[in-house]
Amino acid sequence: MQVIQPALNFPPELLLQAQAVKVAFFDVDGVLTDGGLYFSEHGETLKRFNTLDGHGLKLLKHAGITPVIITGRDSAPLRLRLKALGIEHARFGTEDKLPAAEDFLKTLGLGWDQAAAMGDDWPDLPVMQRAALACAPINAHAQALALAHFVTTRKGGEGAAREFCDVLVVASGQYGKLLGRVGSHNAP
Repeated sequence: MQVIQPALNFPPELLLQAQAVKVAFFDVDGVLTDGGLYFSEHGETLKRFNTLDGHGLKLLKHAGITPVIITGRDSAPLRLRLKALGIEHARFGTEDKLPAAEDFLKTLGLGWDQAAAMGDDWPDLPVMQRAALACAPINAHAQALALAHFVTTRKGGEGAAREFCDVLVVASGQYGKLLGRVGSHNAP
């Protein structure tokens, strides 16, 4: 089998900043989704998730980085998606995200210097501000963009979270190993 060569290139300073990351906090609406709120005629919330983002969250786990979801909303589709991805750490329906993030850090025995965060709007700012590495999708609010160390080239819900996951996996030193497993029975 021919080896697949890594195609990603990130600034060395960014990778150095991300090297110690062991936990990554993600918002949902505007990060893992396009931020739109869709309702059926029966009032059910509908959400659209990107498979690139989902695979990125799985790759984080394989690289030894714990993905954590902290969101202001709660919905059955979100819970189903997170269950399908094997995401074990999530807090739903909280606008005050900082205490939730601090609870997860305490539970995981980690500090802010080992945390990354991706958000797109004001409720995400306190977590982004404290994290060692903050990220925002290119279509995020100006305040989130101002705090971000890394701004994705893709919009929220369109692969932005995968870009951030890729940075973290490359910085962890696991990207080449995981890429080498593609096509094998051990593929992530």
